[in-house]
Amino acid sequence: MSSALKKDHLRIASVNVNGLRAAYKKGMAEWLEPRGVDILCLQEVRAPDAIVRQLLGDDWHILHAEAEAKGRAGVAIASREEPLATRAHIGHDYFAMAGRWVEADFRFPDAAGNPVQLTVASAYVHSGDVGTPKQEDKFRFLDVMSTRLPELTKHSDHALVVGDLNVGHTQVDIRNWKGNVKKAGFLPEERAYFDRFFGEEIGWKDVHRGLAGNVDGPYTWWSQRGQAFDNDTGWRIDYHLATPALAAAAISAVVDRAASWDTRFSDHAPLVVDYQL
Repeated sequence: MSSALKKDHLRIASVNVNGLRAAYKKGMAEWLEPRGVDILCLQEVRAPDAIVRQLLGDDWHILHAEAEAKGRAGVAIASREEPLATRAHIGHDYFAMAGRWVEADFRFPDAAGNPVQLTVASAYVHSGDVGTPKQEDKFRFLDVMSTRLPELTKHSDHALVVGDLNVGHTQVDIRNWKGNVKKAGFLPEERAYFDRFFGEEIGWKDVHRGLAGNVDGPYTWWSQRGQAFDNDTGWRIDYHLATPALAAAAISAVVDRAASWDTRFSDHAPLVVDYQL
């Protein structure tokens, strides 16, 4: 029996590991082992498939998409339950080898014991750079996401897209928002995509924001430069995007912020959400 079926909730964690090998050298395993995660979604894996499987171990079912560009990007979904089906990219040929999107379908019992299908995607949106091809690719990827989310709504009972989406949606998502309105990550054009994701047109929900309320952060990424982490000068750019019924089933969202700068295993902190299906 899977761990998810032994509990009254499903625990899904997302983290940009900033290189899985480096994260494990810095203590990621010590964070993960006691955390009781059922589905672990990773971004910026930046490692060959054999290394990913070696580090995570045999207790996980692993779906991993490497980027064609070695040492870049890479996303994965590691689950205790075996997926019903998997897809290795977002469904657009341009991004087929980008290592930025993987999907897996699962079947879990709801509160009444009836089987429901859940689709989970681990996503790594481009960081972008204003006025460059990197920014053009970011907008192109967000365009494809805008098409894919409604498709997922129809595909499963519940759908969830998690990961480093590299956009702060509103002013409370970035500590220094005034200094970033003309920079990638907080451009009005980028934020407009999230208005669509969470608006009437697409109708998905920002799970973390829904549970946290209208407060600053809680941030999930801090620059390696200066005292950003110590001063909590961060960005909330890691998300759980969910279809409405799944978002309503979320009972807690926690950012596993390290106790100190030198105990972090990544420049991102894991975002861990519990769902009662």
